[in-house]
Amino acid sequence: MSNQERLLVEPAGSVGCCEPLAREPLSAAQAVELAKVFKAMGDPVRLRLLSLIASHDGGEACVCDLTGVFDLTGPTISHHLKVLREAGLIAGERRGTWVYYRVLPDALRQVSAVVSLDEIRT
Repeated sequence: MSNQERLLVEPAGSVGCCEPLAREPLSAAQAVELAKVFKAMGDPVRLRLLSLIASHDGGEACVCDLTGVFDLTGPTISHHLKVLREAGLIAGERRGTWVYYRVLPDALRQVSAVVSLDEIRT
């Protein structure tokens, strides 16, 4: 097997000569906080809610726009929204009888920085 073939088959053997994939490792505190965010995003309903809110006209969505999308009860949707809020992914504002939610861009930037290919050195 040639050296080039060996590198393609055994990429782990070439890591020692290359730069690390990430710029710097997460601190313990960063890992704890990001784990909460990833856990919140790890549920399909919550991930979909986050997507619905982020893509809604004006960047915010009324809870009344979100409940009809799912075959779930209002309290269940409220629970999922609470988990997203507690993870710091969304914020809610009461206006009259409805609550309007918006995605917090800084939280998504932080997640993006961890998983983005832009941060990976090639």
